[in-house]
Amino acid sequence: MGKKKKDMEKVAALDNEYTKEQYAEFQKQQKQLIFRRRRLAVVFLVAFVIFVVSGIQLMKDYQQLNAFKKQHTEALAESAEADKKLTRLEQDVALLRDDDYVAKLARSRFYVSKEGEQIYNIPELGGTTSSSNEHKQSSQDNQSQSSEQTSGE
Repeated sequence: MGKKKKDMEKVAALDNEYTKEQYAEFQKQQKQLIFRRRRLAVVFLVAFVIFVVSGIQLMKDYQQLNAFKKQHTEALAESAEADKKLTRLEQDVALLRDDDYVAKLARSRFYVSKEGEQIYNIPELGGTTSSSNEHKQSSQDNQSQSSEQTSGE
């Protein structure tokens, strides 16, 4: 390589019109080549920036979609729970429309008795919840009422 450079220094350029035209044409082609390369680099750079920005936006949208899916599943769970509560409350309302049930409920909670009926307070067993106690009391009331009806007939 070093030898060619030395050889090029030994070659003298002709100073005529043709060589000047060829040199100008060569310079013009070099400028066009540099311009094309720069333009291609700018196009690639712009495309890269667009891909990066859209990729970042896509990731943000994906994370937001996952958050929305999580909220959706939570909302569905809450909705199912609310539906269960609604059906339970509708059943309670239906029961409260029944006069016999209201009478049993009043007797069990407020110790109200019918004429000739005696009330015995039995202490609750440890570890039972109030809803299970109410259920036990209402079932005991149902049994006592059915036995009263059969004995009264």
